[in-house]
Amino acid sequence: MTSSTSRTTRTLALLGACALAACALAGCSGGERPPAETGTTANPQATTLREGFGDLDGLVRAAQREGELTLVGVSRDRLNFGALVDRFREEYGIKVRLVEPDASSARQIELAGKARPDVFDLRLDVAVANADRFRPYRVAVWDEIPDDLKDPKGAWYAAYGGYVAIGYDSRRVKPPATFADLLRPGSGAKVALPGDPRQVASAFDAVMAASLKGGRPQVRRGIEFFAELKKHDALAPPERATVLIDLDHAQLARGATAATDGPAWKVVVPRDAVLADYRVQAISKDAPHPAAARLWQEFLFSDEGQNLLLQGHARPVRMEAMEMRGTLDTEAAARLPKATGEPVVLTIPQIDKAREHLRTHWENGVR
Repeated sequence: MTSSTSRTTRTLALLGACALAACALAGCSGGERPPAETGTTANPQATTLREGFGDLDGLVRAAQREGELTLVGVSRDRLNFGALVDRFREEYGIKVRLVEPDASSARQIELAGKARPDVFDLRLDVAVANADRFRPYRVAVWDEIPDDLKDPKGAWYAAYGGYVAIGYDSRRVKPPATFADLLRPGSGAKVALPGDPRQVASAFDAVMAASLKGGRPQVRRGIEFFAELKKHDALAPPERATVLIDLDHAQLARGATAATDGPAWKVVVPRDAVLADYRVQAISKDAPHPAAARLWQEFLFSDEGQNLLLQGHARPVRMEAMEMRGTLDTEAAARLPKATGEPVVLTIPQIDKAREHLRTHWENGVR
C-alpha cells in the first residue's frame, strides 16, 4: 500500500484528468458530457468507454438494445444494492435479474456456465485466480481506483469494501479501542466471530486484523489472540456474545436493524490494527449482455453509485477522490466508524499463506 500522503497526492493529480468523465457519469451540474463521436459503431467487447461507444450516451443506447442485465451474488438486502438496482433500472430502463443473491465468490464462479451472469462481485483472491474468465474493461474513472485494488489490464477492480471492526453491546462492555482491550479483566467482553475463519471470509479477516503488528500480518499472532480469549473464558458463540469482530458495514447494519439492542450496539475500528477487505467487480468473458454489463460498471463507479453504496455502510473505493471534489455524501460518510492510519490490504501470497496455516493450526490452537 502507498502511504496516506502519497495516495492523496496521486489522487489530487488525477482529479483534473478524470473530472469530465466523472461528471458525465454522475450528472454533475456545471459540466457537459463530451460530444459523441459521430459514425462510431458500438463495440460491446471494448476495454474502454470511448473505444467501444464514443461516450456514455453511445453505451446507453447499446445497453438498451440488449435490454437486460444478469448479476450473481448481489443481494438487494446488502449494502443498499436494492436501491442501486432500482436506480439503474429507473435511469436506463434495463431489466436486472439477480441470480443466487447470497452466492459466495467460489459459488459465483461455479455458476458461470449455467446461470451466465454478466458481472461478478468477488473476493480479491477469487478474482485473481480466475482472471482468464473475465473480459477486461476500464471504467471512465479508472485512474481514481488505487493501483493495488485493480488489475492493470482491467480484468477486475475493487468497487467497495469495509474495515474489520469491533462491535459491542455498550450496556455490558467497556468501550474498547484495541483488540488487547478485550482481554482486560472486567471488560465484559464475550467475543464471537461471524463463522469459522477457515471457511468464512469475514471471520478470516477478523483473525488477520488481530494478527497485525506495525501494519504487518502474522496469522500466528491472530490464532494466539483468540486462544488467549478462550483461556480467559472470553470466547463465546454468537448467541451469547457481547462483542462481534466483523467488517464495519455488517456491524453498522446490525445496529440499524436490531429491534431492541440496536441503539446500544457501538462500532469501533481498532486504532492499532486497520485491515481493509474490498470486493471486486469483473465482467464475464461470456456475458450475454456485454454493453449492459459495462453500463452497470460505469453506474456503480459513478459518484451516484458510490454514494448509494456509502449509504449502505460500505466504503466506496473512490471515497477519497469524491471527498476532494466535494461530491461525497458527507452525512453517510460521517456514520462510518473512524479509522486512524493507513489500512492494510492483504496481498494474495499473504492470504494464501495464512489460509494454509489456519487449516493446520486453528483447531488445536483455539478449539
